[in-house]
Amino acid sequence: MTADLLSFKLQALADPTRRAMLARLRQGEATVNELAAPFAISLPAVSKHIKVMEQAGLITRSRSAQQRPCQLSPDGLREVDEWLKAYRDVWIDRLDRLENYLDRIKE
Repeated sequence: MTADLLSFKLQALADPTRRAMLARLRQGEATVNELAAPFAISLPAVSKHIKVMEQAGLITRSRSAQQRPCQLSPDGLREVDEWLKAYRDVWIDRLDRLENYLDRIKE
């Protein structure tokens, strides 16, 4: 993955409204109106959020009659997770070493 695409994904995830929409999509696909329901923002604003998430590869849209429901992209967050894994591994190692140190000084 290029750094630009990673930056775009992280920028898309930085917005709390988009993160809430992604959380809703964990339950299954949703229409624009369903994604908009919890927010006091206009439908055009919701559409812009959806467009950003779609361009970042976090969601996909299908066609169902007159609607275009959104769903999570299977690979959308995998790339972000892979990037974060290196940092997660560092912190796990550091916390393990701290735990070992604390165990030693307890004795």
